Amino acid sequence: MERKSVQTRDGVRLSYLTGGQGRPVILLGGWSQAATVYAGQFEAFTQSHRVYALDNRGHGESEKPPSGYRMQRLAKDLYDVIEALDLTDFDVVAHSLSVSLMWAYLDMFDTERSPRRLVFIDEPSAMLARPSWTEQEIAETGAFVPSLEGLDGLLRVIRGTQNVDDHLAFIGAMFTSSVSDTDLRALAAENLKFPRDHAADLLENNVLQDWRAILPSIHQRSLVFGGEASNLSLAAQEFIASCMPNASLEVISRADRGSHFMMFENPQLFNEKALAFLNS
Repeated sequence: MERKSVQTRDGVRLSYLTGGQGRPVILLGGWSQAATVYAGQFEAFTQSHRVYALDNRGHGESEKPPSGYRMQRLAKDLYDVIEALDLTDFDVVAHSLSVSLMWAYLDMFDTERSPRRLVFIDEPSAMLARPSWTEQEIAETGAFVPSLEGLDGLLRVIRGTQNVDDHLAFIGAMFTSSVSDTDLRALAAENLKFPRDHAADLLENNVLQDWRAILPSIHQRSLVFGGEASNLSLAAQEFIASCMPNASLEVISRADRGSHFMMFENPQLFNEKALAFLNS
């Protein structure tokens, strides 16, 4: 894989890793994740695809401007990247927060630069429970933040993060115990390249969204991954797959390390399932 960069329309330099031959596939990491979170995918995916693994604004090796940490701005960044690279007939694999990024992208740009197929990994359709919601709505959306006060508490923790240990205390529950301490610490160090104030701003913007209205209009063939060992609700992934007209659901079992980071924990199984879908 080779590291390159591209500039957005508002002058921010975004870094990406690229390699392989074939149909373009864009790999998008979740909140605080750099392109390197997909290291376990590169060898397999480059056999059939030209891979573009992007560091979102502020993340990894990309520039860290003082503003722009909103879902719609990240979606416009992605559009700028796709336009600059002149990608057509491309697929997208998105994890966690970058699934929301793709929902924003599809809402704004689907008629201009439309992806062919979509792989979505473990993102709820809404994260903040509204006071009037029923238990069923909370389960379907996967809303894990109970209130605005709860959100404030999360943001205080993020802004107060000083080091790798602090960050692992925040994200540790997203992994199974099979991940080594060395691998966890390396991933956390990569995450902390994204400044914590910006990380808090971006998470806050994502938590305040409700994407349910967009789901029925997503026409692409889509594969939605959920995990039995994820800290997020599996019911939320079942709901998303049921709302999108051309989507199917793939559940990775607890025994197969189906955590929120399933592609990181079990790359062989994830690659097999995702590439079978993309190449079928």
